[in-house]
Parts: sequence; structure tokens; C-alpha cells
Amino acid sequence: MLVVLGATVFVIAVVIVYALWKLSAVVLKHTGIVAFITNSRWDVVRDVYGALPFIYGTLVTSLLGLILALPVSVGLALFLTEMSPPRVRSVVSFRIALLAGIPSVVYGLWGLFVVVPVLRSKVEPFLAKTLGFLPLFRGPMVGLGYLAAGVILAIMILPTITTISIEVLRTVPLSLREAALALGATRWETIRIAVLPYARAGILGATILGLGRALGETMAVTMVIGNSPTISASLFAPGYSLPAVIANEFAEASGALQTGALAALGLILFGVTLLLNIAARLLVRLSTRGPRRVAA
Repeated sequence: MLVVLGATVFVIAVVIVYALWKLSAVVLKHTGIVAFITNSRWDVVRDVYGALPFIYGTLVTSLLGLILALPVSVGLALFLTEMSPPRVRSVVSFRIALLAGIPSVVYGLWGLFVVVPVLRSKVEPFLAKTLGFLPLFRGPMVGLGYLAAGVILAIMILPTITTISIEVLRTVPLSLREAALALGATRWETIRIAVLPYARAGILGATILGLGRALGETMAVTMVIGNSPTISASLFAPGYSLPAVIANEFAEASGALQTGALAALGLILFGVTLLLNIAARLLVRLSTRGPRRVAA
């Protein structure tokens, strides 16, 4: 019975890929697979379709969200498991669970009316003034763009990474902590040399799950990224993501080529997610094995 259930999941994935491939075959034949992925022009009127700006926007916003969320999530998990009093732990854990239950459209509205004005008036001018020598922090400061989408994604994936990291850190044997403390290690040294090495595989898995959540997020990103099919090195610039363009254009798609192009974008997003999961398994496996010992 369990084998049948496991095979059903695989069959569903194959059916999804087949349906997307069948829909996208028209535009892939018209444009070419390589040209569709590498072309940066998206012109519905002239039936010219290129996925590169959307792939770029998806990867940039997801990685930015992960960079912002990971230190906070791991630090928060360490604080709640290693340092905080029980009363503080219960209060903060409840707030984290509450963040995980907020709908993405609410995040998008909050980002549009709160985060974007703050970025436009305070954060982006400060970054341009202090780090303007970098291409990442140049250009018009309108609030909407990669930076806003990255901040929203960071807040959205923070509960996922934090919750899983807490559960992983709770599995660390107490004997490891006691042994490090008995050898004279401080609390931070105990965390660094005993707790984190034991939990690194689980924390890595939590990170990959958070990145997967960021890659597939649609509504919140659509509302704050600016929805411009362009590629820019500046985080202040507006962009577009794969889920956002599918959500915006699929309902109004006219013609087989536009529908096929959107289905091809879905196929690319599915492929990116699949590669991410494969890489996650490999990294977790390598992290579990740990460094090889050299024989004397």
C-alpha cells in the first residue's frame, strides 16, 4: 500500500510535467528551447517570448530573501533552544507560528503600503549613500523592485527556517553540551563546536525548504517587485518573477503561443524546484557524512 502511495506522487509529477510540456510545445518549437531560455525580450504583440528576465528575477529575489532570513532564523532558533527562559520561548514561538499562518496577499498589501515607502524614503537612500559604489545599490529609488520583494520573501520564509531549525537543535544530545562545558567551553563555544556541527545537516535542509518556498511565492512578490520584464544589476530596479508573470498574464492569454509561453515558464519553474530538491538531498547527505578523516 505504501509503495502504491509513493508511486502515486511520482505519477502526479509526471502528469504535471507532461501537461506543461504539451502546452509549451508550440512556443518551444516556434522559438527554440535555448532561445526561449536565453532571450530577454517578452513581446506578446510580436509573439516574441524570452524567459531570461523572469528566471533572473526569481533567482535574485529568492537568494536575497534567503540571505536576509537565514542569519536571523538560525540566530532566533539558537536563542530559543539554548538561551531563552521558558516564558520568553513560548511567547516568541507563538509569534513565529503566527507569521507562518498569514496569507501571502496580506504580506503583499503590507509590503506595498509599509515596506515600499520605508525603502523608498529611508533604506534605499541610505544604501545608495553608503554603498553606492557597488552596482547593486545604484539607480532610481522607487521602492518597488528586487529589494522590496527580497525583504518580503525573507519575512515569509523566516518562520519555515526557524521552526525546522528549532526542531533540529532540540535533537542535539545533551551529553554533547555537557561534554563541551566540562572541558571549559563557554556557552557560545559550546554552541559553535558541539551544537551547530551536529545540527548542520538539518539546518541546511531547513534552508533549502525556505528557498523552495521563496522560489514559488506568487502574490506577495507580484505586488512589490514592479512587474517589469527587464534585467538590472541594481536591487532598486523593478523586475519580474516566474510565478508573477504566470499569475498576471495567464487569465488574459490570447493565442496558443502566449499560453504555451506561460506553460513553458511553469515548466522552467518546476525544473528549478526539482534541481533544488536534488541539490538539497546531495548537500544534506554530504553534510551528514562530515569531513573525511585522514589516517595517520
